[in-house]
Amino acid sequence: MKNNIWIINQYCGSKVHGMNFRSWYFAKELKKKGYHPHIISASYSHLFYKLPITKGKFTLEDIDGIPFTWVKVSKYKGSQSIGRVLVMIQFMLNLFFLPKKKLKNPDVIIVSSLSPLPIINAYLWSIKYKAKLIFEVRDIWPLSLVEIGGFSKLNPLVLFFGWFEKFAYKKADKVISLLPNAKPHMESRGMNKDKFVHIPNGFNLEEMKKSKELDKSISNLIPKKKFIVGYTGSLGASNAMEYLIEASNQLENNENIHFVIFGKGQHLEKLKNNAKNNVSFLGQIDKSQIQSAISFFDVCYIGWHNHPLYRFGISPNKIFDYMYGGKPIIHSVNTFNDFVQIAEAGISIPPENPKEIANVVSEISKLEKEKLKEWGENGKKYVEENHTFSHLTELLISTFE
Repeated sequence: MKNNIWIINQYCGSKVHGMNFRSWYFAKELKKKGYHPHIISASYSHLFYKLPITKGKFTLEDIDGIPFTWVKVSKYKGSQSIGRVLVMIQFMLNLFFLPKKKLKNPDVIIVSSLSPLPIINAYLWSIKYKAKLIFEVRDIWPLSLVEIGGFSKLNPLVLFFGWFEKFAYKKADKVISLLPNAKPHMESRGMNKDKFVHIPNGFNLEEMKKSKELDKSISNLIPKKKFIVGYTGSLGASNAMEYLIEASNQLENNENIHFVIFGKGQHLEKLKNNAKNNVSFLGQIDKSQIQSAISFFDVCYIGWHNHPLYRFGISPNKIFDYMYGGKPIIHSVNTFNDFVQIAEAGISIPPENPKEIANVVSEISKLEKEKLKEWGENGKKYVEENHTFSHLTELLISTFE
C-alpha cells in the first residue's frame, strides 16, 4: 500500500477557505481509506473567501486532520490577468525550497492543474523518492488560452505552457482528465494512450447530508406562489449568465415565473443592470446552504458558451449539486457528455440562445408536477451511483496501486 501522498494543487482550498474543493475531498476520502495525504497549495487564490494565515514562505496547518502546506505567493488582480500567470511561476519556483523534511516522504505525488508548472518539481521529487507521478488535468492548458482566450498558437505564453504540458504527459505515470474525450488531444501532445484515466467531478455526500437552512432574511425574499427558475454559483465570463437574463427579460410579462440567482462574480453588476423586476439577486451563500437554496427552486439552470473546447467534454460541480437536490435542470450546452441527457434529469437546449431558454422555461412551468419530480429523482439516483467522492476516490487509487 502506497501510504504517503502529496497533492500539489496551487488553487486547492478547504471548507475553511473556499474553492477549489476537488483535491480537498480526495484527501478526506483517502484518509478514510488508510492513506496519509498532504496538500500543498498557494496562500492566495481569487476563489478563496478566507485567506490562510501564513508565516514565512511555508506554513503548515492541519484542517480536519488533513495537513496543508501553504506556499506563500503574491496576490493578483483578476482571474485573467498577467499577474495570475506570474504567481503561477512564483508558486513553482517557491516549491524548489519546500521544507521536505517536515513532510513524510511521498509514495505518490499528484499534480493537479490548472497550472502545469509544478510538474517540474514533482518529477524531480518522484525520482528522488521513487514515487508514482500522477498528473491531473482540470482545464486543457494552453489550448484553452487559444480557443477561449483568443491567443495565437505562437504566443510566447502559449508556447511556454505548452512545453510544460508536453513534459507532464510524457513523464507522468498516469494522466487523469475530468474530460472524457481529452485522450486524442493528449496523445497528440506526447502522452502514451495507456496512461489516460477519466475521473469526472463529483460531490461530497456527507456534506450534502449536513445542509444548513437559508437564513429567513434571505428565503423570505423568494416568491412563494411563483414558478422559480434558480441558479447558484459564480457569475463570471465563463458562466454565460447573460443569456438567462435576456431570457428573463422576454418573460417579463409572465407573472407566474420568477428567476432567483445566488452567487457573485465579475459580471454581477452588469447582470443586475440588464435584469428586470422578475429577477432576484440574493448574493453569495455558504456552500452548506446550497441544498437549502435549491429546495426553493422549481427548476435549476446551468448554461455555457458555445466553445469548441467543450468537444472534449464538461464536468461542472454545479450540476451535481442540482441533481442531488432532486430538481429538474435546464441545461444550455453543446457537448457530447451532457449529464442531464445521460441521467434524463431535465431538458437540454443549444447554448447562447435566450429565446430557446425562455420558451423552455415557459413550457416547463406548465408541466405536471409529477414530470418535474420524475426528472429530479432520475438526477439524484444518477449522481448517488456515479459521482460521490467515495466512488471517485476508488478510481483515483486505481491509478497508483
